[in-house]
Amino acid sequence: MLLPDPRSFARGVSRLGLAALVIAGAASAADVHVMISAGFFGVYSELGPAFERASGHRLVTTRGPSMGDSPEAIPARLARGETADVVILDGGAADELGRRGLVRAASKVDLARSLIGMVVRSGAAKPDIGSVEAFRSTLLAAKSLAYSDSGSGTYLSTTLFPKLGVADQVAGKSRKVRGPPSGEPVAAVVARGEAEIGFQQVSELIHVAGVTFVGAIPAELQPGFSFAGALTSNARQPEAGSALLRFLAAPAAAPAILKAGLKPL
Repeated sequence: MLLPDPRSFARGVSRLGLAALVIAGAASAADVHVMISAGFFGVYSELGPAFERASGHRLVTTRGPSMGDSPEAIPARLARGETADVVILDGGAADELGRRGLVRAASKVDLARSLIGMVVRSGAAKPDIGSVEAFRSTLLAAKSLAYSDSGSGTYLSTTLFPKLGVADQVAGKSRKVRGPPSGEPVAAVVARGEAEIGFQQVSELIHVAGVTFVGAIPAELQPGFSFAGALTSNARQPEAGSALLRFLAAPAAAPAILKAGLKPL
């Protein structure tokens, strides 16, 4: 995967800083509380400081999965009354939070598209996943596999594996991995040799040491994941939160999005 030229990236951040001054500089400085899942965190951590410098706002960040049964999952946090101004997570999860009244559905902003990918331990042979049948054969041949406890893992275990007719065959050799903040990326489990192959969204795989990125699973099997941001229903800083979302959705954010392994809209 080609990364953007650092000089172009720096110019993009500079333009983003100027945009932030335009969209947020008039407002008084505020603490903006953000809940964010792992898939977009690389982009957020890259661009967040530029937003803070340009706008004067301060980002207060809590991490958690987009979905799943972890108490750290963003839906669970909101449901038990934890406060936030902005959530950034899987787009489908954002829609579900809107239906539940936990975020303002009309405030949703799509930020990037995402693919599910696969890794093996560094030095291991790269299995063929270039076609649906090759991918299915790789699943059956693997001695062990791991996937996340959030959006990509839920899709694999509840939708894709049954669709491919391999759910029963892989169930006994599968491991569901709890993600950050208390857990770790799936790739870390593979790097230690605790799973032969691992699946997660590409942005959560490509920067982990000790693994080889095999590639994205076949296009016809991709669920069409995206990342999105939205204001929570009880946001205390809606103007500053909206400014952050516009900042992250600006065209100049594209280099950071590409660098993180995501696809700009």
